[in-house]
Amino acid sequence: MKKLLLGLMSVLAVTFMAVNTAFAYPDVEANHWAAKEINELSEQGVLVGYPDGTFQPDELVTRAEFAAMAIKALGQEHAQVAQPVTFEDIQPDFWAYDAIQKALFFDLISAKDSLFRPDDSVSRAEAILVASNALSDRDISYAKAREILAKKYADFNTLTEEAVINYGKAEIFELIVVQPSMDKARIEADRAATRAECAVILYNMKEQAKENPNAKLAYAMKKKTGEGYVVPNVKVDGSIATIPAGSFLPVQVTGYLSSQTSEIGDIYTAKIAQNCVTSENYILFQEGAYVRGQLLDVVKGRWFIKNGVLYLDNALITTVNDQTAKLKGYCDVKKDRNWFMQFVRAVFKGEKLSVSADSTIFIKTFSPIKVDLTNGWILE
Repeated sequence: MKKLLLGLMSVLAVTFMAVNTAFAYPDVEANHWAAKEINELSEQGVLVGYPDGTFQPDELVTRAEFAAMAIKALGQEHAQVAQPVTFEDIQPDFWAYDAIQKALFFDLISAKDSLFRPDDSVSRAEAILVASNALSDRDISYAKAREILAKKYADFNTLTEEAVINYGKAEIFELIVVQPSMDKARIEADRAATRAECAVILYNMKEQAKENPNAKLAYAMKKKTGEGYVVPNVKVDGSIATIPAGSFLPVQVTGYLSSQTSEIGDIYTAKIAQNCVTSENYILFQEGAYVRGQLLDVVKGRWFIKNGVLYLDNALITTVNDQTAKLKGYCDVKKDRNWFMQFVRAVFKGEKLSVSADSTIFIKTFSPIKVDLTNGWILE
């Protein structure tokens, strides 16, 4: 009986923990119409709650907030934008400046005038259009779009001809969100979108973009390929690659290192002179990236006393995307020796070690490294 009670208590504890993990916000109950989308996007970091731990699903969303959410939902927060667009009401130090520029680059929004109005509430029309713009074009006639909308929405007659076509496409991609509490489905284009509605729109956009991204997103979301040094045993899950701990990465040092002249604590840099790729030729580290660290141990070689030691401790990598991330690893410099020279150096000590500029060494990684194969971003 005691074992049975303990077992039941364990099951209840696990169930309680699972429920609490799945529904993190106290004001978003399990039966809330947008609970699934809110919780999944929150777990992915697309949405965030308020400091008090609530989500407040009926609150409104600003245009700047929605642009940032959309870019993050599409996984393009690390994309590079070459030519930013100037707005009178947004400066480069504005918190969502980069996200807005990326939304413009990927054609999610357009710059129709010199004002962006970042603090205005995003309307349902604007939110739906951003999501629709993220997806590939669907050829749809005005008559077909009108037929699709007329079957469901009571206010479709209030839309312009251009809007009818846009909303027809949006309906095909399930981007027009209607709360279950409405007595009759309405598009309500001009009404400000709530946080819950934005969550569902973004969730549906994210799912549809996996198969139907627009042209720019399709290229950005494609895993980049190339020839180079194959790092073995890399695990690829979707667009994310995991380089296992203990992997060897070839790099070329940029300066001379020696057991006789270098000192402990000296800084060294090295460059990735060829792409590091997976067995499928997906690029992990692009040629041109730099790594750096310091000499952790240096011992001079002395005849009949000791062999030289040259031990490099790597700390950072700077990718071609100008991202500086941790890359912990080491290189214990050794000379290639046959069995006879190994015996000689074991008995007659005094070996001197050196690495000339542009020589290749292999850094052995301490821990797994995750890389986004679509943009080369290292996930920390």
